[in-house]
Amino acid sequence: MSEESSTWYKDAVFYELYIRAFADGNGDGKGDFAGLTARLDYLQELGVDCIWLLPMYGSPLLDDGYDIADFYAIHPDYGTLADFCTFIAAAHARGLRVIVDLVLNHTSDQHPWFQASRRCQEPYTDYYVWSKTGQEYANARIIFLDSEPSNWTFDPLRGEYYWHRFFFHQPDLNYDNPAVQAEMLRVMRYWLDLGIDGFRADAVPYLFERAGTNCENLPETHAFLRRVRAVADTEYPGKILLAEANQWPEDVRPYFGGDPVDPCLPGDEFNLGFHFPVMPRLYMALRQHDRSAIVDILQRTPPIPGNCQWCTFLRNHDELTLEMVTEEERQYLWREYAPEPRMRLNLGIRRRLAPLVDNDRRRIELLNSLLFTLPGSPIIYYGDEIGMGDNIWLPDRNGVRTPMQWDDGPNAGFSTSPAESLYAPVITAPPYDYACINVAAQRADPGSLLHTIRHFIQVRKLHPVFGRGDLCFLLGPPRPVLAFLRSYGGATLLALHNLSDGRQSCALDLSAFIGQVPCDLLNDATLPAIGAGPYAVELPAYGYRWLGI
Repeated sequence: MSEESSTWYKDAVFYELYIRAFADGNGDGKGDFAGLTARLDYLQELGVDCIWLLPMYGSPLLDDGYDIADFYAIHPDYGTLADFCTFIAAAHARGLRVIVDLVLNHTSDQHPWFQASRRCQEPYTDYYVWSKTGQEYANARIIFLDSEPSNWTFDPLRGEYYWHRFFFHQPDLNYDNPAVQAEMLRVMRYWLDLGIDGFRADAVPYLFERAGTNCENLPETHAFLRRVRAVADTEYPGKILLAEANQWPEDVRPYFGGDPVDPCLPGDEFNLGFHFPVMPRLYMALRQHDRSAIVDILQRTPPIPGNCQWCTFLRNHDELTLEMVTEEERQYLWREYAPEPRMRLNLGIRRRLAPLVDNDRRRIELLNSLLFTLPGSPIIYYGDEIGMGDNIWLPDRNGVRTPMQWDDGPNAGFSTSPAESLYAPVITAPPYDYACINVAAQRADPGSLLHTIRHFIQVRKLHPVFGRGDLCFLLGPPRPVLAFLRSYGGATLLALHNLSDGRQSCALDLSAFIGQVPCDLLNDATLPAIGAGPYAVELPAYGYRWLGI
């Protein structure tokens, strides 16, 4: 296997979807694998490479499936294990890979392991983290500040406190117990044996606890994750692991593994990791009409091993997290993007992409252009490719998990069930109502957002520099303009983005490319040849260009 084929994820475009929200195949008002399988042609047409599925396991669904009660079962709402296997085969037949969520940190409190542990039934007595006082690990922050007063909850049956970094109904597993480690490796092998292409590993910084620390990013956590990677590489070559670690770039760097001094040595933990801090800074730079926030965080980002890759995104299934910004920046982003209290959740914003930018097509395209041209493998959240809206009046994060809008028929084409039977209401309020915003209408309109995103994907696939190139900022243009070079294998791309609502004129230092004739990769237009002096380019408000030079 060549280096480029073994690192296919560097060139990939990922598509995150919520099974419950995507397509209902049996008419019960909930999305399922039968419905998803029937819609795979759409994803193939869109041009994405890998589907990322939110949890599909047995669960009481108090946290949309991240509260797992059976790691080896498909939730009955989604169908059967046979339906899952049919979906995997159908995806692979279309050249689509599939990764699924692997929730390592915790289970549901309804999991049989926890029910046995609270009764001190062997071998499960120490499968979770218990305390007689609930006073340990006081330096660990509480993640869900809106709902949890403590990381400890008292269990009256056992008469002790159990540890949870998330909701009280999600007790943390005890990774100091070798049996727990063995159990989770067994879970991993089970799903890989069924043909998936890898995992997005949830909440990986919190696996171990140690007194006197914040219980994040501990050496013991990294040691176990290297075991996970070794199993994947040795027993399932070509499968990938994507780390969810909402941390600063220098703290995420160890999750790639390898040698921090020599990034040329291969990584031995995760193949990919989310770049959480860059995401809110895209919105900050856009609102401030100033590239500084983006440049600063990417210049702060350390090198990673050559076989690893960042993953970037504009939105996902959770709130737009503002953990990795300063308090002043958080207040600014809340004020600018979430002026109503209902728009805020925990340390974030529960809005979709289009409403965040007031449904301004220019800004939606600009942000997507940044997503596709900055370093990393881009992730599209289902529905954002057509500009779906949200419903802030639904509880928790449910407002960004509403049914996919397929057409202007009943229930937006999502389900044949009565509207009152849907797991969540379709969006009917303008300007995001499904009668106006839907796949069918945008398929029929060559100028639609859907066709623009498809074109971005098509162009990106033609140029490996997008997924593999290095990054060099050009800091000469006005501050509203983000200009950078991406270079790889003898090819160079110049990306230009106007973050402001006014026309910007750029005088670029391209003296290293004298004689070259830039070509606009998005429309095949040829620009004047590069001469000895500054190279002039004009960008309209929120304009962008991808130039091959």
